[in-house]
Amino acid sequence: MAKVKQLFGTDGIRGVAGESPLDEKTVFLIGKALGRNLARLHPPGDTASRVVIGEDTRESSRWIAETIAAGLADEGVEVHSAGVITTPGVAFLTRTDSFVAGVMISASHNPFQDNGIKVFGHSGYKLPDDLEHEVEAEIFRLQESHREITPPVAPQSPGLQPEKSFAERYEDFLASLLPGKKPFEGMRIVMDCGNGAASELGPRLFRRLGADVEVMNATPDGRNINLDCGSLHLDKLQARLAANPSPHGATFGAAFDGDADRCLFVAGGGELVNGDGVLLLAARSMKAQGALKNNLVIATVMSNLGLENALKHEGIAMTRTPVGDKYVLEEMLRSGSNLGGEQSGHVIFSDQQSTGDGLLTALRVAEIVAESGQPLAELAHGMKTYPQEIRNLKVKSKPPLSTLPAVTAAIESSERDLGERGRVLVRYSGTEHLVRIMVEAEESSMVKRHVDALAAVLTKELGAAQ
Repeated sequence: MAKVKQLFGTDGIRGVAGESPLDEKTVFLIGKALGRNLARLHPPGDTASRVVIGEDTRESSRWIAETIAAGLADEGVEVHSAGVITTPGVAFLTRTDSFVAGVMISASHNPFQDNGIKVFGHSGYKLPDDLEHEVEAEIFRLQESHREITPPVAPQSPGLQPEKSFAERYEDFLASLLPGKKPFEGMRIVMDCGNGAASELGPRLFRRLGADVEVMNATPDGRNINLDCGSLHLDKLQARLAANPSPHGATFGAAFDGDADRCLFVAGGGELVNGDGVLLLAARSMKAQGALKNNLVIATVMSNLGLENALKHEGIAMTRTPVGDKYVLEEMLRSGSNLGGEQSGHVIFSDQQSTGDGLLTALRVAEIVAESGQPLAELAHGMKTYPQEIRNLKVKSKPPLSTLPAVTAAIESSERDLGERGRVLVRYSGTEHLVRIMVEAEESSMVKRHVDALAAVLTKELGAAQ
């Protein structure tokens, strides 16, 4: 039976900034624990212990970065700061600048009160589960032996002064992936930066490549990250595109989350194109070019049945993984696939990047639109989306669902009733105190009936609340 992680979720350590496990003392000890485990992350033949830290635009990101840097430095680690940068930017720097590890301070799409610590190994990949277990164990050992420790308050050091060259190198890398100096000339893009890490980099990159960029939500103040904007709140972007549709309006809209590791799109008439739609249009394009390895796409259990059926129609296989782009990537590496992602907008083009990258995804979508001469909505057509509902219930604890007979019986009953006409997925969130119910079926009435039934059982068994 796999060990259960207590601190690391599906995307690093996450919580409310200032509260356990993101209180000052624990963050300091996380830095120390990571420093003590760096030996397992060293590239072959390399003995240097250098770590790069990036951060998003939350008001808490700076002090968390400084505190974890103090913990690393306490273990003799040389720390460099990339300042405000995207999560995939940190992954890129880690693997190209010979850092033994990269740390991103961000809670991704969560509200500003939350924050998180994401760790990448020197290859640019997120830590495997077994190493996360080791880091956790070291944190708990340190907590026992450092009960009276008082970490340095907002430590300052020359090594943690943001170095602009890091973000510039990442931007240069992304720009180098497109042929020609102005490949997007004549293209108009409305970009919702979510008041996050892409607020400067995103518009600057696309303007550099020739696009006319209209910017929304790119004035971060520390508290407005993801606030009614970005990839989780697309209504304003959709309204903007629908009000002046193509061909006279914008070519498409792109929306990032707080750390820009995901991107969702709005077509020229206001139609939503989520991660499933991106996987479909990218798979078609890559297969036509002979670039889709093994004619295989990796998705998660959350991707709609419509994607699986549309890919099958194109002669493309699809494999599902648990939720989390790290699990998508692990399966991509195992199976030799070079395209995978999540419905939420994490898309991995593994020939270029080692993690989900919202800016790279936006570049690839823009490139496909430019080369095909077709509107985005047309490129993503052909996918019959099954009605789906995802209902989140708040929980105080997360006992294994398999230990709750009434819950397992309810899930099995729904699965028997739906058969091949739908899917059921009940799981805990890896980043929040939620249990998620997802039901897909041929008809909306079937979806609602099963979601309601499952929610009633979970509410009774877990004391869950909507």
